[in-house]
Amino acid sequence: MAGLGRYHAKRRFGVTAEPRGKIGKRGNARSSAFVIQKHDATRLHYDLRLQLDGVMKSWAVTRGPSLVPGEKRLAVQVEDHPIDYNKFEGTIPKGEYGGGTVMVWDRGRWHPKGDPHRGLAKGHLSFQLAGTKLHGGWHLVRMRRRPNEKRDNWLLIKQHDDAAREPGDKDILVQKPRSVKTGRTLEEITQHKRKIKSKSKSKPKRKVAKRKKRKAKRTKRAKRR
Repeated sequence: MAGLGRYHAKRRFGVTAEPRGKIGKRGNARSSAFVIQKHDATRLHYDLRLQLDGVMKSWAVTRGPSLVPGEKRLAVQVEDHPIDYNKFEGTIPKGEYGGGTVMVWDRGRWHPKGDPHRGLAKGHLSFQLAGTKLHGGWHLVRMRRRPNEKRDNWLLIKQHDDAAREPGDKDILVQKPRSVKTGRTLEEITQHKRKIKSKSKSKPKRKVAKRKKRKAKRTKRAKRR
């Protein structure tokens, strides 16, 4: 069942710039938004999000998507995210849940093959991506949960089609590392946050200096009188 309870419980929205969001309209289950966010948290990974039932169904793909059909990439299912999260690019403060820099690495539309609800329940979701970087068919296959595992682990696998690559071909993660939203690298997004912090710290100092200058002028005028 879709919901944002877990998403809200994990975040302090007065501290993080992540959107609070709410459950949106169900929309068209045959063609909805997808986003992949490059996330430099405790470990670098790529978050795959598929819009369904008014939220973004989400998986943390530990090594990122591969265009080579034989490569199976671990995708850990995480809490549903709000649709507003698709636009989020920035830095989550250190010490907060998911602390680190987030980049909008790819985005577009996804098209499920058959009923997506049935596919998720069965543990095998087949779909097409029409993004800026990723295209063609993909599989999400759920693995059997082991004892003591709290989350469902899936495998993200590229289908054999014209968008697939051979093992010796260039890795798209290396070939196209920049944000599709701003064209920035992770480092540039992080540096932008530091510059904002630096400016905010310098503003109070400038205000104090101006107040002192005004006070000095008033004192000088008073002495002349």
